[in-house]
Amino acid sequence: MQQPDIEDDFSGPLRADLWVDHYLPHWTTPERSAARYSFPAGGMQLRIDLEQLNWRDEDAPLRVSNLQTGTFAGDLGTRVGTHRHREDGLVVRSPTPTRLLWAPTAGRVELTVSASVDPQCMLAAWLVGTEHLDAAQSGEVCIFEIDGHAVGASTLARSGIKAHTDAAIETDMADVRLPFDASRPHTWSVDWGDNRTVICCEDVVVRDIPQAPNYPMFLMVDLFEIGQPSGAYPKTAMLHNFRGWTR
Repeated sequence: MQQPDIEDDFSGPLRADLWVDHYLPHWTTPERSAARYSFPAGGMQLRIDLEQLNWRDEDAPLRVSNLQTGTFAGDLGTRVGTHRHREDGLVVRSPTPTRLLWAPTAGRVELTVSASVDPQCMLAAWLVGTEHLDAAQSGEVCIFEIDGHAVGASTLARSGIKAHTDAAIETDMADVRLPFDASRPHTWSVDWGDNRTVICCEDVVVRDIPQAPNYPMFLMVDLFEIGQPSGAYPKTAMLHNFRGWTR
């Protein structure tokens, strides 16, 4: 395989040429969208801290620390922006410049992570349509979603495609059983383009889907806490390595 076009070993500091350390910042305010993280040995530790604010009061209880490879949003008060996750009352609260740090139309991603085991947390990685060319270009390749309560000697994850408002593709999500504890480092990959999406975990194909979005997409990697604060803090997951290829 050819050398990746872009790579990050998450050894720190944050690569500002590749990552925005806010979760969909246009739909909320900076103190709510900002990621919490540190760089211990072995990569980047995403954190949910006890005093961390809900991402949006309308979506509470929901707190998140996220990296994404760009941003796009319309003017203040408009409903224009990447990943319009709900239809009721969603407007731009923080004007955000268009930044296409890495936004391939087709390609390959490899991502090595260690998931959280906290029962209220989810570690996820998505490719989402930037929507900067057309609001209908909103589809998502869900590389994985791993709930902390589903991590054990084997792990149940979710993987596939979500259409959102893209009428040209269909939602096709499925549970996938991983025969190991996903709180240890493990590698996911996705190849997408030419109407096909192939998602692998530890070099084993877990989804082979005969469709793919065909427009620019941002990569998002995020740790969520869903539910009222409880248990021990900080809640954490690790990012160990990322490699990306553009076709």
